[in-house]
Amino acid sequence: MSDEANPFESLQSQIDEAANYLDVDGDVIERLKHPERVLETNLTIERDDGDLERFTAFRSQFNGDRGPYKGGIRYHPQVSRDEVKALSGWMTYKTAIVDIPLGGGKGGIALDPDDYSEAELERLTRSFAKELRPLIGEDRDVPAPDVNTGQREMNWIKDTYESLENTTEPGVITGKALDSGGSEGRVEATGRSTVLAAREAFDYLDKDLEGATVAVQGYGNAGWIAAKLIDEMGATVVAASDSSGGIYNSDGFDPVAAKDHKNETGSVVGYEESEEEITNDDVLTLDVDLLIPAALENAIDADLAEDVTADVISEAANGPLTPAADEVLEEKDVFVIPDILANAGGVTVSYFEWVQNRQRFYWSEERVNKELETIIVDAFDALVETYEEHDLENPRTAAYVVAIQRVANAFEEAGSWP
Repeated sequence: MSDEANPFESLQSQIDEAANYLDVDGDVIERLKHPERVLETNLTIERDDGDLERFTAFRSQFNGDRGPYKGGIRYHPQVSRDEVKALSGWMTYKTAIVDIPLGGGKGGIALDPDDYSEAELERLTRSFAKELRPLIGEDRDVPAPDVNTGQREMNWIKDTYESLENTTEPGVITGKALDSGGSEGRVEATGRSTVLAAREAFDYLDKDLEGATVAVQGYGNAGWIAAKLIDEMGATVVAASDSSGGIYNSDGFDPVAAKDHKNETGSVVGYEESEEEITNDDVLTLDVDLLIPAALENAIDADLAEDVTADVISEAANGPLTPAADEVLEEKDVFVIPDILANAGGVTVSYFEWVQNRQRFYWSEERVNKELETIIVDAFDALVETYEEHDLENPRTAAYVVAIQRVANAFEEAGSWP
């Protein structure tokens, strides 16, 4: 279970650790630890029964030194000011580690979408889009889907913005449906980068991915896609979990069939190929070659990390390890591929979508996947080069050294003025 580490404090501690290996002034580092602005707004909509309900919503624009702010919008009860600040910071360094010309942002509304009808969610989404209207735009801030949002919500935001602005601007948001200007390959992008990074790590560590055992915590879009793709690479998925619990089969199981079962029943629990049902914590501590945490932040705290036995962790979720857990895993010599690289496929293909929207020229899925693979491999190579050059203790610090240096360079090269 999580030790409820403050995600924004976790981000700042990661930046501080990387700063020890950077030739960047302390005042610049301090600037890069805080968002440039945060919108907090109260949204009130009419429920289907005629009652009014108020919701708190946020949009954090962390840093725009390298390009327009970029980051998702999530609908979840745990959405808070500190959470979106942290996530927008992670997005800043995520776009920097994969070297795409975007900054970092993140937003969200505090609610459980399962408690609301589609009509209510549309009214709420359009209300939020109206509040975001002065801040967003293809040259200013480009939102995207995140936890509990998807193509439907992005299409609503696009339509609201374009209607109010009396324009056509598909690049105002990414993660849209294909017919609304979305990109091929976007749905699989986060899971794909997670396994591409894992493949590169196994190669770097001289480990064989063929036949490697894999556990996936969180079986939403990123988790199940990662499971499917890693299975296609020859690894064996032996465990998976969602919010209801987990499943385990020592001989492995078909990750696509497990997803079909979840679609039918609402959970992977009860899947017929499972030998036994296990807990989420069990999934995280199984003796496997590769662990993919793909749920929410702070899934692994210091206590749980003591029981983690995986050799490699590829973080499909944002911030799944607390800083204290990182220290424990470092001592255990677990190779952790940090979230800002492992799950950067989503923002990378969002960048491709943004480029296609602006050019009004759309790519094939084959091209999208090829370009994504090139970017992830190059980013992993830059991480390893820095990891070895500075003799760093963990890959996460190496990723932040690369990313922060790039953001600091952009800031310093631009200069400052009153």
